[in-house]
Amino acid sequence: MAEQSYAVEVGHPPSALLRLVNPILGALLRTPLAGSARKQLMVLNFTGRKSGRQFTIPVSAHVIDGDLYALAGAPWKANFRDGATAQVVYDGKTTAMRGELVRDRASLPDLYLKCAQSYGAKRAQRMMGLKFREERIPTREELAEAIERLKLGAVRFTPEN
Repeated sequence: MAEQSYAVEVGHPPSALLRLVNPILGALLRTPLAGSARKQLMVLNFTGRKSGRQFTIPVSAHVIDGDLYALAGAPWKANFRDGATAQVVYDGKTTAMRGELVRDRASLPDLYLKCAQSYGAKRAQRMMGLKFREERIPTREELAEAIERLKLGAVRFTPEN
């Protein structure tokens, strides 16, 4: 019997390409030339929790239930484990925000499902950096499995007061 593939896999471009494109994308998103991408992507500027190093990372921006999120499997998300300040460039504006890693792992499947449903199956894959085995939005259970296996997470950004 043939082994069935997972319902959800990572679908972002190769790391080498991202290292090449990210600095260009980060600069472009600060200008009007980025057009509609300014509402689809954001640039996070933050200090590493342990290293003290400055990071500038363009990521997909997701507005879920009125809150701004970055959904990611990348290790940078751990910098927001206990909450951290970030300068966030979104929709052409730079705002001081507080990023908090969502610690309630049980809430992540619902968050990912809402996000995917807001885009539709095809666009969700591109915006979330995921690949779906079938041409449909995965179930909550399929997303829960992927979140654990791929170590996916979410960082919620709120304006600093």
